[in-house]
Amino acid sequence: MPTEEPEIKSIPKSTRGSGRRLRGAVAHYLGTAIVSGQIAPGEKLTGEIANAEALDVSRSAYREAVQVLTAKGLVESRPKAGTRVLPRSRWNILDPTVLAWAFSASEPDVSFVRDLFELRSVVEPAAARFAAERRDKDDIKAMKDALAGMRRHTLATEAGRAADRAFHDALLRATHNDAMIALSASISAAVSWTTEFKQRSRALPRDPVPDHAKVCDAIAAGDPEAASAAMRTLVELALEDTRSAM
Repeated sequence: MPTEEPEIKSIPKSTRGSGRRLRGAVAHYLGTAIVSGQIAPGEKLTGEIANAEALDVSRSAYREAVQVLTAKGLVESRPKAGTRVLPRSRWNILDPTVLAWAFSASEPDVSFVRDLFELRSVVEPAAARFAAERRDKDDIKAMKDALAGMRRHTLATEAGRAADRAFHDALLRATHNDAMIALSASISAAVSWTTEFKQRSRALPRDPVPDHAKVCDAIAAGDPEAASAAMRTLVELALEDTRSAM
């Protein structure tokens, strides 16, 4: 276990605010440092007073930010023992905010990205299969509307990425499986952040909209095998594009 305490630097003035906004800025700063590995699991954060001074924020803002990190499983605070970063296995890595922190770093952790795509490769082909079997006209309309938004705006824009999130959300809702629907926010966030990450240094290597169209068509046609296969291909190609951007 590391013995040296991590260096904490002040938060840039441009990210500051007051109240909830300041608490969010501190949580984002620390959360990004933890998820990116700058502050490793097992490391102990310095005391509340010292860190509040180092970050140039109030003690209450720092305390509230730590509470946010605790709720997401990143740290644990104990009387007299202080606050330590928990092992990665304890993190709520599917929390959309934690996903945002992971991709806020210049380079997300390779194993973290791998884990996300392994989850997607298990969940989404099965979800597409169920959706093809259970979808109703409203589900089909939601997916087609989202697909139209992706085509209109392209995934190079926030509007296009929002449509992409809506597509994956609609697909999971079309399963009519509450357990899968509960993953909607996490899957959609993972899709959105990986798509944005792939475009940081260059344009998308290819247009992924046709891959989504194949999934949509198979689900609308009520073909479970084709829907599952099309979604599996979509996820595999998305992983290849993400790897090429890292």
